[in-house]
Amino acid sequence: MALKDTFYISHGSPTLSIDDSIEARQFLKSWKKDVFPQRPSSILVISGHWDTKFPTLNVVDVNDTIYDFYGFPRQMYQLKYPAPGAPKLARRVKELLKKSGFGRVDEDKKRGLDHGAWVPLFLMYPEADIPVCQISVQGDKDGTHHYNIGKALAPLKDEGVLIMGSGSAVHNLRAINLDPNSTVAPWVLEFDNWLKDALLEGRYEDVNHYEQKAPNAKKAHPWPDHFYPLHVAIGAAGQNSKAKLIHSSIDMGALSYASYQFTSADN
Repeated sequence: MALKDTFYISHGSPTLSIDDSIEARQFLKSWKKDVFPQRPSSILVISGHWDTKFPTLNVVDVNDTIYDFYGFPRQMYQLKYPAPGAPKLARRVKELLKKSGFGRVDEDKKRGLDHGAWVPLFLMYPEADIPVCQISVQGDKDGTHHYNIGKALAPLKDEGVLIMGSGSAVHNLRAINLDPNSTVAPWVLEFDNWLKDALLEGRYEDVNHYEQKAPNAKKAHPWPDHFYPLHVAIGAAGQNSKAKLIHSSIDMGALSYASYQFTSADN
């Protein structure tokens, strides 16, 4: 079954995996019922927590659960997400990227899923029965590079593959405030609202060049790794796709959980 949608999910803090007070957790738990009832043949996830020089794919039979976070409650390290790997999908992704001019595409035959991938999937597809392949971001490249990765992977939608970017719409760990009574800083809202308007108005080129176009871009993303998965999702949906805001909340003053659905115009 062909799919027409791609997604960008903001995964925020790793505590999303256990903390019911985080609004985005309820949103993700209702995924199959309220957001995307179609069952994909497999899932390709682009997480901000895997950054490599060249596009790299994990090629495994079963995905290990990577606990790439420190000092959190013990129960988080006991969670498992043993989704099947998707070696066939990995080969297809590599083929499409090579065909589109990406000269080098690497494979990692040991790596599982980092928390940017498995935590949202743990909530969205708790049965862990859909094959998952992960692809890395390239932090030393730009938004257009990642948009072009997505563009190259667009044919996967016709093969039933769910393409999902996972990051955070605003991600500045140095600015988070653990005080539950803290207010959201104006610069967080300015960037979050700019992004919403740009996406809903289809100004994808502005998003590709967000460093020059967006207010407080460097403050919202001191490093771009959690933003680039968005560009992949947009590229895979296409220039004429329609964006929809499917969740919006801000936690700890500086983590935006804004999440978006992109529906291709040609389906």
